[in-house]
Amino acid sequence: MTPDSTTVARPPLDPASRQVLDLMAAAGRRPLHEGTAEDARALAPARIALNGEGPAMADVRDLTVPVDDGHAVPVRVFVPEQQPRGIAVYLHGGAWVVGSIAESDTFARRVAAGSGYVVVAVGYRLAPEHPHPAAVHDTDAVVRWVAQQREAHGLGADAPLVLLGDSAGGNLATVAARRARDQGGPDIAMQVLVYPVTDADTATASYLDPDNQLLVSRNAMEWAWDQYVPDVTTRRHPDASPLQTEDLAGMPPTVLIAAGYDPLLDEGLAYARRLRDAGVEVDVFEHPDQMHGFFTMLNLPASTVAIDQVVAAFDRAAAGSSRAS
Repeated sequence: MTPDSTTVARPPLDPASRQVLDLMAAAGRRPLHEGTAEDARALAPARIALNGEGPAMADVRDLTVPVDDGHAVPVRVFVPEQQPRGIAVYLHGGAWVVGSIAESDTFARRVAAGSGYVVVAVGYRLAPEHPHPAAVHDTDAVVRWVAQQREAHGLGADAPLVLLGDSAGGNLATVAARRARDQGGPDIAMQVLVYPVTDADTATASYLDPDNQLLVSRNAMEWAWDQYVPDVTTRRHPDASPLQTEDLAGMPPTVLIAAGYDPLLDEGLAYARRLRDAGVEVDVFEHPDQMHGFFTMLNLPASTVAIDQVVAAFDRAAAGSSRAS
C-alpha cells in the first residue's frame, strides 16, 4: 500500500476526466461551495441522463424502512436475473447534501448484474435539512432491515451482507460497520469504501495540494462539513470521523478504492493503515490518474475498471461465505 500520497509521483490526470471538467466549466457549472444545496440538487437530471440505462433486473422495488424516530427511509431493491448469492447495501456519495436513489439506479443495476448480489440503494436523509446523525440512524436501520431480508431473496442466513459506499457514502458505510460491530450485529462480510470521508481534518497534504482542487475541492468539503455537522466539536466523534475511532479491531474485511487527484486521498490511506494495524484484512486499489468522483461517472473508462474491482471483492465475500458454511 502506498505509504503517503505525497511521496509518489502521479501520472497526469486521465484525459477523459480532464474533458469532463472542461465540459463542466464550459457549461458554467459553479463549484459546490459557491451555491446552495438546492443549486447542487438541481443538476440531478443531467447526472442521471449521462449515466444512461442500466442492465435489466429480475425485479426492482421501491420500499421504505422505518427508523426508530418515526421516519421511513426510502430504498430501492435491485434483484439480478441470476440466482442471488449475497446482498449489498449501497450508500451514495454527494457530500451528505446531494445524491439520490434515482441517481444511483444505473450504477446499482451494474453492480447487481455483475456480482449476482441483491443491491439495496439507500435514500438516507440529506443535510442541511437533516444534519448528523440523521443519515447515520437511517443507515443503521436499513442495514438491520437488509440483514432480515436475505430469506425473502432465497438467501441463507449466512449469505454475505456487504456495505458499499463512495465518498460521504463510504463514511456512512464504515460508520455503520463499526456500529454493527459494537452493537452485536448484524455481521458484515465486507465493507467496500470508495475514496471515503474518514476525518474532518482538511489540512492534510492531499487537501492542500492545488492539483487536487477539481470536481471536489478543499473548499467544497469544508462547506459539506458545515452542512452535515455544524457543531465543529462533534466532528471528531467516530460517528462523523471514523478515523478517530479508538479501536478498529474486529472490523470487517475491507476494500478501499482511492483516487490520486483527491483531497480525501490521505485520510483514506490513513484509515486503511489504521484498519490494517488493527488486524483487519485490507486491500487498497489506487487509481493515481483519477479524480474524486470518477467511480460513479459511468461514462469514464476508469469507472468500469473500479466497478470490476468491486465485483471481484463481492466474489471473494461470496466465496468466503460458502467456505464458512
